[in-house]
Amino acid sequence: MNSLIKQLALVLLSLVYSLSNAQTDRPVLDIMLNNYHYPYEVHYLNLKSQGEEIKMAYMDVSSQQPNGQTMLLLHGKNFNGAYWKTTIQALNSAGYRVIIPDQIGFGKSSKPTAYQFTFQQLAQNTKLLLDKLGLDKVALLGHSMGGMLATRFTLMYPETVEKLVLENPIGLEDWKLVAPYTSIDQNFQTELKAGYEAAKKYQSGFYYDNKWKPEYDEWVYLLTGWTKAKDYSIVAMVNAKTSDMIFTQPVVYEFQHIKTPTLLIIGTRDRTAIGKANVKDPKVAAKMGLYQYLGKEAQQKIKGSKLVELDNVGHLPHIEAFDRFIRPLVSFLKD
Repeated sequence: MNSLIKQLALVLLSLVYSLSNAQTDRPVLDIMLNNYHYPYEVHYLNLKSQGEEIKMAYMDVSSQQPNGQTMLLLHGKNFNGAYWKTTIQALNSAGYRVIIPDQIGFGKSSKPTAYQFTFQQLAQNTKLLLDKLGLDKVALLGHSMGGMLATRFTLMYPETVEKLVLENPIGLEDWKLVAPYTSIDQNFQTELKAGYEAAKKYQSGFYYDNKWKPEYDEWVYLLTGWTKAKDYSIVAMVNAKTSDMIFTQPVVYEFQHIKTPTLLIIGTRDRTAIGKANVKDPKVAAKMGLYQYLGKEAQQKIKGSKLVELDNVGHLPHIEAFDRFIRPLVSFLKD
């Protein structure tokens, strides 16, 4: 009996070890993700920006039954265009052409370490992409950091955006009013230490209420699969600079100026708040990132906007609760 118990214990340990090392068995990603296949063909827009020759990756996915409308999807800070796969499929089925860029500094796009990252610059790059594609009208969906960018894009190019959708956008509060500033150099040192386990722990706690599913591993792999690449320090510096962009360039003060028809889709369990871990007063930290309140406050600021709250859903509704996410999205687009 003892021998059998020992054998079972060894099998269980082996299984746990295998699962915990599932990511280490996958190839190290290069910093341009050349060895990672996106769900659709990737194209590139060549740009000369801030004195550098750079390229912006994007997917352009047409519908077999086009309705003549185009949807532009903007990814979050810890992601790239690949995580929109199921959203693209659903929008295509509804007749939409879908444009999915990787912003400069992310995914398969260039990662210039001397770049000054601003939401205005990223918005301008995105407008140049639409100009290249001959698109003067789009519906716009931004998730997380992409929600901040979508807000800035809409204010810069209101004639281009017919409808705006913000999915758990960050920037609904001004963190720098309560959280101490972390320099780019400090962010860089933190990014150099990034790895699968730490990223998974963060995403599990902040995004999924510690209810992890195997399919979530893909997004951790895409975020950390290049940490062992010889030139990963380039990604680390870009990540540090884009973190600084997010912290220092809030959009919460600009919502009142949006006149475009807007839908907020908010997973109310979300607790994302940049700098929260650095706040010394636990009572102050506890009030940060409360999306059950932040969504309502944002709706009040955006005149005429609609709010769909998804109870018991975290930071990634289109990953965690796709059916509940896609129904109000398509309904809003068709109104």
